Amino acid sequence: MTVVTDVRAPRIDLTTVSTLTGYEDIAASIGLRAIHVAVEESPQSDDNGAPLLRASTTAVIRNPWVGTPTDTDLMPAAEHIAPLIAKLLTDRLVDSLGGPGTIAAFGKAALVGLAGEIEHASALIHTPYFGNLVREALEGTSILCFVDGQSAPGSSLRVPLWHKREASTRDYYQSLDVYLPGAPHENEIAVIAVASTGRRPHARIGDRTSDRPVTSEVLKGITL
Repeated sequence: MTVVTDVRAPRIDLTTVSTLTGYEDIAASIGLRAIHVAVEESPQSDDNGAPLLRASTTAVIRNPWVGTPTDTDLMPAAEHIAPLIAKLLTDRLVDSLGGPGTIAAFGKAALVGLAGEIEHASALIHTPYFGNLVREALEGTSILCFVDGQSAPGSSLRVPLWHKREASTRDYYQSLDVYLPGAPHENEIAVIAVASTGRRPHARIGDRTSDRPVTSEVLKGITL
């Protein structure tokens, strides 16, 4: 698919503009049908001593590759669509959770409808055009953990998260259930970003940096 840019169209600097309102042009450009935002609050304290918040944001868009051959180059469209989705989703995560400084863990996901390929979902989240923008907006450096797949409308998806800068910090390994009412339709893709303001509730299994060395030697002399 070839993305044609109208040279007469006005240029917009989205690094300085919020997409919480007035994003009709963006929606039309990427075939956006809906955005879903869900916030979960737990009485357990987060890293800043406030109630723990976890949020998911989902953008449901028209799949631009439905009906194309399996050797179609996906990158031209992904380069246009993925940054805009990243901006829409991270603006809402930051707004819902109180700013990028309050966010401790993050993750991502994508589900493609039944008329598409899993690779169509992957094309929107597994390139720098999405991941780098999510990391920058949420002030992270870790690779984003993820899940992707193919689904009919009305599915639930369990999205993993880990620490946004220290991915091996086990206390932040967690998952968030995301329900997709009426999405994705067979010709759609649902793209998801999730974040948390703290660690897993009641985390107490230690950390990889302080674990003692463990090998198959522990299997010797097992008492049952």
